[in-house]
Amino acid sequence: MTDTLKTSVAIQAIGPRGRRRSPSGVRWGSPGVYLVALILITVCITPILYIIIGGFRTNSQITTDPSGWPAPWEIGNYTDVLGSSEFWTAMVNSTIAAVGTTLGAVVLGVMASYVIARYDFGGKAIMYSFFAAGLMFPITVAITPLYLLIRNLGLVNSLGGIILPQIAFALPTTIIILVPFLRAIPKELEEAASIDGASRLGFFWRMVIPLSLPGVITVGILAFIGSWNGYMLPLFILNDASLFTLPLGVQNFSSQYSVDTARVLAYTSLSMLPALIFFSMFERRIVGGLTGAVKG
Repeated sequence: MTDTLKTSVAIQAIGPRGRRRSPSGVRWGSPGVYLVALILITVCITPILYIIIGGFRTNSQITTDPSGWPAPWEIGNYTDVLGSSEFWTAMVNSTIAAVGTTLGAVVLGVMASYVIARYDFGGKAIMYSFFAAGLMFPITVAITPLYLLIRNLGLVNSLGGIILPQIAFALPTTIIILVPFLRAIPKELEEAASIDGASRLGFFWRMVIPLSLPGVITVGILAFIGSWNGYMLPLFILNDASLFTLPLGVQNFSSQYSVDTARVLAYTSLSMLPALIFFSMFERRIVGGLTGAVKG
């Protein structure tokens, strides 16, 4: 009897497929998977840590030992960058461009996705395929005709010339993600709302938006990060340093202080921190939104 009980406990600890469980009941995966994941994480994080830590070093330390630790730690590089008006001007410009792109992509994307997902009309499949095909064309392919169009509209050297094209390039991703969310809403719910006297617009604002909120948040975050990290379009559109976004600010700063490597690393670290913090805060929202889109 005792031997049988021990065997049963051992089977439960190992699991049905030979995977050992922890005392809390959590099933652990293969050690090889964890090893590969650890290697990938190290490869991704090491350059970021090098840039951040490099900002705490002096140029002589970087020249003497490029891979060493700061000795001593120098915070003057970060304080100098934070005290410069150029950095905060680029920060404000990037925020304006990212917020404008996010709002435009979310509002237009939700409306277009609602029509594609909930209504039947001729050319519906073609329209959806047209937006899906937009995922295959990066902004670098269309940069020359796009610049000519923006110049003809008189939007060169303005944040509007960045926001409008970024909205257009964010719409395919937005629609591809939101259509499954909106399509999964039961038609019976819309019929019940109609019986209760709700108009189509009222149903859209009161029911559709709250039910598809995970997808809306996901596409908003993706549009924000994409605009924040945008480099090619601002490089072609902006000529005035007072309108530079952070990616252009990094380039301009590194050209001005090309011999001051430590300060350039500090500027680069501070430029990428907002996007990293923003992405880390809403990582679960992104995963949950994409999971809902796949299920839909």
